[in-house]
Amino acid sequence: MSGFYNWYRKLLRHPKYRWFIIAASLIYLLSPLDIFPDLVPIVGQLDDVTVMVILASELVQLLVERMKSRRSPNLTTTVDVEAEQV
Repeated sequence: MSGFYNWYRKLLRHPKYRWFIIAASLIYLLSPLDIFPDLVPIVGQLDDVTVMVILASELVQLLVERMKSRRSPNLTTTVDVEAEQV
């Protein structure tokens, strides 16, 4: 499972593939075709929930990183002060 997670995360963080992976994930979640059919109790929903949780957590992390990168230039602003010795 961690192999899938690492592969998925790597593709989602790559700007070239990001929108493709998001669209493919949403299509998979909405599609009646699954790795495990939803008619199988628990296991049928587990694959959908796994993809949904990984997608949501990675998107939140990307948004947080983007917000931090937008704020950081403002936080590192320097102010020149001319001081006189008293």
